Amino acid sequence: MEIKIGIQDIAREVSIEADATGDEVEQDLRKALDDDGLLILTDERGRKLIVPARRIGYLDLGPEKDRAVGFGQV
Repeated sequence: MEIKIGIQDIAREVSIEADATGDEVEQDLRKALDDDGLLILTDERGRKLIVPARRIGYLDLGPEKDRAVGFGQV
């Protein structure tokens, strides 16, 4: 799924492709906000994105990807 993060005082949003579901990302964000901690997301290549939760302006969760099966996979 594509995740776009708006961070306060930064003009451009951060965008990553992750294997996590929308519910998992939402739970991680809620926990990070409750703990005044860090939101840590891992992209499809295994790279980590770490953002202070208190600096997040918004999270845009795109549709979850369907796994292609059979011939004609893209």
